[in-house]
Amino acid sequence: MKIAVLGAGAWGTAQAISFAGHHRVALWARDPEQARALVRDRVNRRYLEEAALPPAVHPTSDFAHAVDGAELVLVATATAGLRDTLRRLKNSTAPARVPVLWSCKGLEAETALPPHRIVTAELGDDRPCGVISGPSFALEVALGRPTALTLAATDETFARDTARALHHSVLRVYYSTDVVGVEVGGAVKNVMAIATGISDGLGLGLNARAALITRGLAEITRLGTKLGGRPETFMGLAGAGDLILTCTGELSRNRRVGLLLAQGHDLERVLAQLGHVSEGVASAKAVQKMAHAAGVDMPITEAVCAVLHGGLSPEKAVQMLLSRDPKSEA
Repeated sequence: MKIAVLGAGAWGTAQAISFAGHHRVALWARDPEQARALVRDRVNRRYLEEAALPPAVHPTSDFAHAVDGAELVLVATATAGLRDTLRRLKNSTAPARVPVLWSCKGLEAETALPPHRIVTAELGDDRPCGVISGPSFALEVALGRPTALTLAATDETFARDTARALHHSVLRVYYSTDVVGVEVGGAVKNVMAIATGISDGLGLGLNARAALITRGLAEITRLGTKLGGRPETFMGLAGAGDLILTCTGELSRNRRVGLLLAQGHDLERVLAQLGHVSEGVASAKAVQKMAHAAGVDMPITEAVCAVLHGGLSPEKAVQMLLSRDPKSEA
């Protein structure tokens, strides 16, 4: 089938490469100059220069051309670009019920809305839709290294059939109906990765890292179940799996943010040095706002927000967490 991948960052490019072994893929880049470079060089030098584009990937900056005849649309922008991309899709000549997936992992900064709420607001609720998430660094997916993801949709038949269509020998795609749980896991783990990066950057050791990951999973689960997610989702690929990878992997952008903050760099300099979007920075305040609205205690999230936006030093943030009164782990 023809898949339109909307967004030519590292993750969109990696997914286009991965799916091109079995499908025709249009890769839409917002920037015409970038699209021309992709066509000319057959590699994304800006975001993913290590992996060549297969012949079945067709880069373009022409949105109408990208979605023309598409049987599946995958929005691979950052969360901040999701709403605008959906509006482009709605106003395009693409069929009104063409199925839509999104692979962004965050919350909308201004509204604290998760992606599925944005999709419903922009496209309505009368088309097959779902989220694809899980422990996956773009580079490894692009290089064909074994990866497992979760595709979640409220329509179980759509989730199952689409997962089977995208599944191949080195990309295992499981399916679920827990859209809320998968999205919460994908968004909040980025905030936890910043915390873990701070801990590692301060040299606090592996014990501290393990504690942060474990208590971070507790925060994700508390928030996710309060919002309607299922507990088992947070023990799966989109929960524990993605959290562990993002908090420990050297390719993690959010962990890198924490490391640089711990080294004394200010946030503006950190983001400039990163060169990519950090969904954890973009979503931290929104996660905090959602937790407050739901009445969920999330001390690690509070500490990360205080460092990112409240002027608190990484050292004092750690002291704040360590000075909390002991309580039952449950």
